[in-house]
Amino acid sequence: MNFVAGTKYFNGQRPGVAAETMKKNSFTFIDLFAGIGGMRIAFERAGGRCVFSSEWNEHSRQTYFENFGEMPAGDITQIDASDIPDHDILLAGFPCQPFSLAGISKKDSLKMPHGFDDETQGTLFFDIVRILKKKKPRAFLLENVKNLKFHDKGRTFKIIERKLRSLGYDIHSKVIDAKTIVPQHRERIFIAGFRKPTAFEFPEMPMRNPKLKSILEKRVDKKYTLTDGVWAALKKHAARSRKNGNGFGYRLADPDGISKTLSARYYKDGAEILISQGRKRNPRRLTPRECARLMGFPARFKMPESDNRAYRQFGNAVVPPLVEKIAEILVLHLHRRKKNHPSRVCVKIRNPTTRCTHLC
Repeated sequence: MNFVAGTKYFNGQRPGVAAETMKKNSFTFIDLFAGIGGMRIAFERAGGRCVFSSEWNEHSRQTYFENFGEMPAGDITQIDASDIPDHDILLAGFPCQPFSLAGISKKDSLKMPHGFDDETQGTLFFDIVRILKKKKPRAFLLENVKNLKFHDKGRTFKIIERKLRSLGYDIHSKVIDAKTIVPQHRERIFIAGFRKPTAFEFPEMPMRNPKLKSILEKRVDKKYTLTDGVWAALKKHAARSRKNGNGFGYRLADPDGISKTLSARYYKDGAEILISQGRKRNPRRLTPRECARLMGFPARFKMPESDNRAYRQFGNAVVPPLVEKIAEILVLHLHRRKKNHPSRVCVKIRNPTTRCTHLC
């Protein structure tokens, strides 16, 4: 099987040694801006127990409930930090639209504010700060789009770092591409923080290098084939873009390669990842199940009934097997601190490249 199923991983890889030896419920975490639970999948596999979750979108909350048996709390801005249980690790994939290139372009065209000036979504980071200040977890992991680091000429990211350090956290960040784990170019920035200074380093990702064709279904309903009207519109838009000297337009994905980034807008026309069906047929979108595989979600993951909602939810999600690799190392650091291990400790995480991730 070439995708996540049960305890098996995408492309047939099993968890690293750390995940296999970590005790169940060895730490607690909360899942903010939870979406459909990608972060939770990763940290539960690393031995954690979720004690609180929050998500404002009602459809994502329902998908979360169907898969975890818990309905996340709603709007985090309306939740008092005192009502959140104590926890070891705070997780948050806070809204990316105010900082993403696509989101900024759209807001600029509509003359709308973005970044921290977006009062609807851009200030939600400060709710994370509010909860960190009150609950003081031992560590946190935040996730967002790559452009967060460069938004407003880097000033936005400097504010974020300054705020987190002002709370006494040791900060580490890195942009990581999921393409070695899933067949998708997907760069995201991860920010890890610890209450005590640590030699934490983000792990090297295993070089599985899966191909797009490994996640494609053999039989696909014809409803996923683009209509003549949509296909004609996409070709016309691509031609206009080329004439104007930019690269915008549809993309026919290479089945022997990787796809572009799956985004929440995929439900509109599927333009960024189209699958060729030969010369006599229009190309098709990915199916929702193929999107789940492309993101590294378990085969048992329950899908929303609406295709459009599924596209939006997976487009906004994290890649669970990538986050789990980070979780393994982050948790090992916490346990090392808790057990007061010597400062020079080397722990090897086995992966297909036989490279080692050192904690010393």
